[in-house]
Amino acid sequence: MSLNKYIEIIGEMIPRKSKVLDLGCGDGMFLEYLIKERHCTGYGIELDDANVLACVKRGVNVLQLDLEEGLKLFEDQSFDVVLQIDTLQNIKNAEIMLTETTRVGKVGLVTFPNFAHWPNRLSVLRGTMPVTKHLPYQWYNTPNIRVATFEDFYNLANKNKLKILEAFGLQNEKKIRYFKNFMASKAVFRITNL
Repeated sequence: MSLNKYIEIIGEMIPRKSKVLDLGCGDGMFLEYLIKERHCTGYGIELDDANVLACVKRGVNVLQLDLEEGLKLFEDQSFDVVLQIDTLQNIKNAEIMLTETTRVGKVGLVTFPNFAHWPNRLSVLRGTMPVTKHLPYQWYNTPNIRVATFEDFYNLANKNKLKILEAFGLQNEKKIRYFKNFMASKAVFRITNL
């Protein structure tokens, strides 16, 4: 899936003129898109120095913070949408960060590589960890602290009393709504508090 198509699909889920907090915003490309194309406002949170500088160059408001320390800086429901675009698998306190996402935002939007996608299953059956477009690293050099599936996320959301407003998979620039745990390489969830 091209990066532009991915940004477009996820961007359509965010209402125009929303106040957005992007957790682990990277170089700010997605937040820049939301500002220009969806007329959103907000902030990115990023730890990496080079990415913070890239955000500044793009004109994106960015705070250099460590997500492992939480979101205590922000009040309840202070954002319309809080984004966790491919960050959940990279943080140690994933469960806490998920509940913080729905505390700080009216809605949370979470995406992550789906480890149950059929090529990943096949790789594990062959005795090796998968290396794919969405899981591009070897087991020994991956930034991913954990891997998850659609079912894992459903269970975690249920445990933390979060309501799933929408769930679908992405594969080759298409939304997957059926057999998504098997057919989709990317998981997408829109969540809120019950």
